[in-house]
Amino acid sequence: MTTSLDALKASGTVVVSDSGDFESIGAYQPQDATTNPSLILAAAKLPNYKKIIDTAVEFGKSKSSDLEEQAENALDRILVGFGAEILKIIPGRVSTEVDAKFSFDTKGTIAKAHQIISLYKDLGISKDRVLIKIASTYEGIQAAKLLEEEGIHCNLTLLFGFAQAVACAEAKVTLISPFVGRILDWYKKSTGEDYTADTDPGVKSVQRIFNYYKQHGYNTIVMGASFRNVGEIKALAGCDYLTIAPKLLEELKNSTEPVPKKLESESAHKAGEEKVSFLDDEAKFRWALFEDQMAFEKLHEGIRGFAKDGQTLKDLLKSKL
Repeated sequence: MTTSLDALKASGTVVVSDSGDFESIGAYQPQDATTNPSLILAAAKLPNYKKIIDTAVEFGKSKSSDLEEQAENALDRILVGFGAEILKIIPGRVSTEVDAKFSFDTKGTIAKAHQIISLYKDLGISKDRVLIKIASTYEGIQAAKLLEEEGIHCNLTLLFGFAQAVACAEAKVTLISPFVGRILDWYKKSTGEDYTADTDPGVKSVQRIFNYYKQHGYNTIVMGASFRNVGEIKALAGCDYLTIAPKLLEELKNSTEPVPKKLESESAHKAGEEKVSFLDDEAKFRWALFEDQMAFEKLHEGIRGFAKDGQTLKDLLKSKL
């Protein structure tokens, strides 16, 4: 019996698990997995993961006598600890996020990325199995460009606007994560309307980015993220990657409804979208983002949310330090 999850994979889409709870990942046989501070915070509160927390605390203590520095080091170690456990389950790569407080700091982002890669190396894990997850700010994209030139692969997250997607492709980042559900949330709140999978503005955003990348020969992987329902997922069947929360993966696994391929690289040129550039023109990038009210608001809201959860996780570690 072919499930909807099997059919999605058969469409050419690589399925990625969006979870920090690695014990729930194996059942869906994803290729890759993504995490963020919010997911790790939720998982860290479960008793199953006490050992990872304890290891991170001991690591923090060994690196400094200053509590703030201990917590900072422990936070990096807990993120890598979860990532390392996830990599025992999946055959591909795990995304590990740079602290959102570095979202507007290119040098700080690069330094934190080096720290994360170094911690994985200490555990015997190659940088080729890790994606450094960075917010799609102008500074973040510039950091990713330099990291990619070093051979450190990046996942540009909190991506809501077309200008962000174009700059990421120009920077030759490995992968982007456009947030489908959060775009839908904004439009539903803004317009008061309901949307179908075919009219969903988040789905349309990813379709546009996918077609633009394929039309103009960019190699950056498009990974739709932040889904609210399986309808959004099915509407993007054929997209390079889709990262899906366990609840929706379970829904797809328990369904036998067909999932026809919706996105085709071969037909992307029909979109006929003119090539544009944003990477080397900071003012142009910022103005395009500013003009897109949804993208501007959701990017900054997302950074605040991840920063808050990152701080909560750090405070949890401080209480143990």
